Amino acid sequence: MKYKQRKKALILLADGTIFYGKSIGKEGSAFGEVCFNTGTTGYQEIFTDPSYYGQLMVTTNAHIGNYGTKSDEVESDNIKIAGLICKNFSFEYSRPGADLSLEEFFEKYNTLAIADVDTRALVSYIRDHGAMNAVITTEVDNIEALKKQLAEVPSMVGLELASKVSTKEPYYFGNENATYKIAALDIGIKKNILRNLANRDAYVKVFPYNSKFEDLEAFNPDGYFLSNGPGDPEPLVEAQEVAREIIKRDRPLFGICLGHQVIALANGISSYKMHNGHRGINHPVKNLITGKGEITSQNHGFAINRAETEANPNVEITHLHLNDDTVAGIKIKGKNCFSVQYHPEASPGPNDSVYLFDQFIENIKKA
Repeated sequence: MKYKQRKKALILLADGTIFYGKSIGKEGSAFGEVCFNTGTTGYQEIFTDPSYYGQLMVTTNAHIGNYGTKSDEVESDNIKIAGLICKNFSFEYSRPGADLSLEEFFEKYNTLAIADVDTRALVSYIRDHGAMNAVITTEVDNIEALKKQLAEVPSMVGLELASKVSTKEPYYFGNENATYKIAALDIGIKKNILRNLANRDAYVKVFPYNSKFEDLEAFNPDGYFLSNGPGDPEPLVEAQEVAREIIKRDRPLFGICLGHQVIALANGISSYKMHNGHRGINHPVKNLITGKGEITSQNHGFAINRAETEANPNVEITHLHLNDDTVAGIKIKGKNCFSVQYHPEASPGPNDSVYLFDQFIENIKKA
């Protein structure tokens, strides 16, 4: 293996704290909200997940890049994270089926990454002080100018990002002769959600984030889906109106992650930015309907207000996160609508919650 001399790099947090590392190759600066994912695998899916748009990703797993990248293991068409922060970056990979090294993957999408960072110390700091804006940079002698630029980066609170990742034009996924037709509102949809729906004999038409209910209804679907996605759910007033109209007409509706928050907001329940959020593949959730526990894949920095949810006569909490008792799932009483805060499609992660797709199809059959 050829020795590579790499430039010094650093992470500058919004509060002025600095952590040091080295660049992977690309030089320059990348700004975003710094957050961490505790998953031990699935880095390629994480980096291409639209829900991470605008975020600097810290991976807690010590080694990143060991198995390279593969063209069919992506959740969108390109890298969505603003930049990567890791401990040990593997320039070489050992998987025969890989298409590119992780270094080549980052070069392909012109994304900044830095390694040799004390990620244990950085994650510990973020856990204590909360997710905040930051910059990763090779411009290590330009701290004061970077501080000024960083101060101008908008907070994730109130930030609408669905428009940055949503499809510009409607498109189809699956077999057009499938039994069921589903209209999906793309506010940051993952490809594995579409795969799970198609695998259950559904033909999906995916609509842009700002589509009206009438646009979705024109497809004459058997069910409706609200996707995951990045940013604050509150600015998504058009998506909330779509959800409100579907629920009013009692059509089958399923929401995941950001879609779950949109459904809550459509029912008068507020959302809030969490101290750190949940990002990993081993989050414990309890299904209050069955009493069973589930290990889940999660990725969200916002949650819905539990007190308001409990006080809402039209909403029932169906799932709770067992680490902090935040709301992990709801259903609308007397309506064909339910949603979860986590990711039953996993990718990466366990398949404990994949039954939720079956539940959605069953709801469509009953309707």
